[in-house]
Amino acid sequence: MKRRERIAWAIVTAMAVALSGCGQDTDGDDAAEVQLAFVAGASTDFWTFARRGCEKADRELDDVSIEFRFTTDGTAVEQRRVLEDLQTRGIDGLAVTPLDPGNQGPLIDQLAGQMPVVITDSDIPDSQRRCYVGTNNVDAGREAGRMLKEVLPAGGKVMLFVGKKDAQNAKERIEGLMEVVRDTSIEVVDIRTDDIDRVRAKANVNDTLVKHPDIGCFVGLWSYNGPAILHALKDAGKLGQVKVVCFDEEDDTLQGIKDGYIYGSVVQQPFEFGYQSMHLLAKVTSGDASGMPTSRQIIIPTRTIKQHNVAEFMAKVKALRRGESI
Repeated sequence: MKRRERIAWAIVTAMAVALSGCGQDTDGDDAAEVQLAFVAGASTDFWTFARRGCEKADRELDDVSIEFRFTTDGTAVEQRRVLEDLQTRGIDGLAVTPLDPGNQGPLIDQLAGQMPVVITDSDIPDSQRRCYVGTNNVDAGREAGRMLKEVLPAGGKVMLFVGKKDAQNAKERIEGLMEVVRDTSIEVVDIRTDDIDRVRAKANVNDTLVKHPDIGCFVGLWSYNGPAILHALKDAGKLGQVKVVCFDEEDDTLQGIKDGYIYGSVVQQPFEFGYQSMHLLAKVTSGDASGMPTSRQIIIPTRTIKQHNVAEFMAKVKALRRGESI
């Protein structure tokens, strides 16, 4: 039976390996546990919420051990090392958030040849992954486009910011946004990328303020872009002068909405990414494919957070950080 009260961390696993040769008796029940892992991107609030979902699944699932891993530098190179380490250890199932979806298909296929693999956040639909668990990013982009039309009813110039333009979630959000603003007077001037570098993300905003003083709205497509936009506008003394639409629920983003400097944010449910992917993998590894949709996608709905509902949402975010379910 299950002996842990919380999620198994990488350091605990390493200690167990170190002690395995010390003459201690092993517990047959532990040896029979299914070993699952969730590999996220960089250590941000967004993925902390996914970790909470994994923790809840870990408490609920008997004879299952769940390990949650961040990358320290947010690079695909480090993520590959983490994934290969898990593969070498012979885990039974894996959920992963690809940091370089355009180039990680072969790695996912290699892993999927050994274990069931679920992808979250940014899909690689042509890979051998069993399922995608996450946002419909085209729909999320459409929601951002609708907010753009609200803040720029007469049209205007817009700059988009994102970490990697070729990531599947970025491409789909851009697709949805462009679909909504097509045939309007809204002009998307450019898409600036930062390669998941917060300093560069802010520098991109500063550069845009200089080169495009008539810009009407900034759109941040990844979670940290909202705070980067907010801080750049504050430093330039232009808070409230340029409209802002963004994604996800970083603290600065939510406070910016509350203060009226950010119009709104399209938020996902990363808690459900972790929770549902672990339950799905637990079923699949036990031979039960009943939870696997024929579409090979489990879509987690988004929400739009604006000033009227931000306080209630902030309370839920705080509850998640305390480890409470919402």
